[in-house]
Amino acid sequence: MQSLKLLIKYGGNAMINKELKQQIAQALFLLKKAGHQITLVHGGGPFINNALEKAKIASEFIEGQRQTSPEALEEIQKTLIGEVNSDLTHLFSQHQLSAVGLSGLDCEMVRVEKKKLQKTTENGIIDEIDLGRVGQVKSVDTSLINTLLNQNFTPVIACLGADEDGLVYNINADDFAGEIGAALDVDYYVSLTDVDGLYRNYPDPASLISNISLEDLPKYYGSIIQGGMIPKIQSCELALKKGVKNALILNGTKPKQLLDFFENKLKSGTTISQK
Repeated sequence: MQSLKLLIKYGGNAMINKELKQQIAQALFLLKKAGHQITLVHGGGPFINNALEKAKIASEFIEGQRQTSPEALEEIQKTLIGEVNSDLTHLFSQHQLSAVGLSGLDCEMVRVEKKKLQKTTENGIIDEIDLGRVGQVKSVDTSLINTLLNQNFTPVIACLGADEDGLVYNINADDFAGEIGAALDVDYYVSLTDVDGLYRNYPDPASLISNISLEDLPKYYGSIIQGGMIPKIQSCELALKKGVKNALILNGTKPKQLLDFFENKLKSGTTISQK
């Protein structure tokens, strides 16, 4: 396969399990050795939960979004940059990936605005919910990422950004990854999840959907696309609409799927394409 530009969103159980982290690192090394450019975006939900619990800061989720107070953001920032990003960068560098740890705060890479969440009540009234220090991406400056990629480094990016006044915000990792992938105009935006892809009848392996088009996605929401898969697919949809050529859902607990798809030419996961 030709050399590709890949954006990989990493999280879930594959980030917690030490053995799986080693396997992911090895798979990324082999992909990079084969000539592919890799940018990795990560979240850190389980680590953030632990940090907030230790700090005795309650976590509240609204419509799947973590409501983030200034006190919570302080812990989240320390956890994402000082723990998760630092550990991943160290691990990947040990696997000869020349990893460079970043967040959207570096060189004002990711500019955000406060995220507004609207919820319709039973009476049909639309309420606007304040999520606190939760942002949505407004713009991405890819110059630093592209400079690193062109020098054969592997950017590893935590999902934080700041607004025009310098106020820091937490950003949903799926949303963040989709925006970065679109800004980089990658060939594949790869979302590593805890399942093999989209199923017509989960978990029947025979019902796994190998390919789906962007225009067919809307009709699957609420049936095939449910629960925690919704924000992941929405981020893929956003990235594709902004120019990413393909989105790919793979199982991060099966790192071999990365090599099977990109190097061994074996079908894995669910590919969502422009057409």
